[in-house]
Amino acid sequence: MENRLAQVREVLLMGPGPSCVPPRVYEALARPTIGHLDPFFIAVMDDIKVLLRQLMGTNNPLTLPISGTGSAGMETCFVNLVERGDPVLVLANGVFGQRMADVAGRLGADVDVLEFEWGTPALVEPVKSRLAAKDYAIVAVVHAETSTGVCNPVGEIGALVKGTRARYLVDTVTSLGGIAVAMDAWGADALYSGTQKCLSCPPGLSPLSFSERAVAKLQARKSKVPNWYLDLSMIIKYWEGAKRVYHHTAPINMLYGLYQALLCIFEEGIERVFARHRNAHEQLVAGLAALGLEMLVRPDCRLPMLNAVKVPEGVDEAVVRSALLKEHRIEIGAGLGPLAGKIWRVGLMGHTARPENVARFLDALAAELKNAG
Repeated sequence: MENRLAQVREVLLMGPGPSCVPPRVYEALARPTIGHLDPFFIAVMDDIKVLLRQLMGTNNPLTLPISGTGSAGMETCFVNLVERGDPVLVLANGVFGQRMADVAGRLGADVDVLEFEWGTPALVEPVKSRLAAKDYAIVAVVHAETSTGVCNPVGEIGALVKGTRARYLVDTVTSLGGIAVAMDAWGADALYSGTQKCLSCPPGLSPLSFSERAVAKLQARKSKVPNWYLDLSMIIKYWEGAKRVYHHTAPINMLYGLYQALLCIFEEGIERVFARHRNAHEQLVAGLAALGLEMLVRPDCRLPMLNAVKVPEGVDEAVVRSALLKEHRIEIGAGLGPLAGKIWRVGLMGHTARPENVARFLDALAAELKNAG
């Protein structure tokens, strides 16, 4: 059988994820594998926790990467915090809000979904009214909705949740490392992300943090956490304490990669990283406007790292995407759900968010739009 790995070619990843990976992270992934209880590896784990707390804007002791992609982080939050019959409110304005509702429903939660138009942010007043009408155990929202490019007002929503008994759950899969995440300031009780977006590490880990209130809810459960692999009451014994207790074999080399990716962010400087994302976004928007293209999301709630671009009338968006990949080795994403066929999703995440990459994409897109007539 032919070894297909020899045929892998580098692609400029400008879709909704994964993002481009810097050479130093690839080098870290290739370091020798050691045991998951090796004292040196334990020290690396401890450093990862410190770096994640700084990037997430939290002092929570229970802050660690889950072995799995961002969706594993989502599942971890729900399976640890939700028991059958718990009333859960999900604010949904895209695919990943809907996924939250699906996960909570599979656990037997009493799920209410507050829907907002795709391409627009969650509105504070309807949330306020819903919280006044019902006592929820969980309120969940996506900070950066990857399916639309919308940034939701998580700080304002957190202020509403504060003072209720609800635990506040926030998805930062696309935002962490690209814009400011302030878990403690938002009043978030559970927060998760993924390595493959603005952290510029391959997919495979989901950084997560639980507040003291979230830990208290976990400890007060009447029933066991229904998912053994994602049970934080057991996982924490491997990540904390003088004597570590084996739970599952950690993905050692992936953790090397995350460690180096976090070091890269802090070496560059968090504010410089955020500015680089903003500048790349502004360069992209200006270039798209010069081509006569429009953005889906209004400027005040646009994400810099995920850009929803309206497909011009009469253009087959799939043909353009295919040509970008085949002829220019550039990958962008398609629209999902009600936006399928109507938008392109252009990612400027992590290592991808650089002026030379934006310029290369704009030149390629201009050529392919010309070919499309």
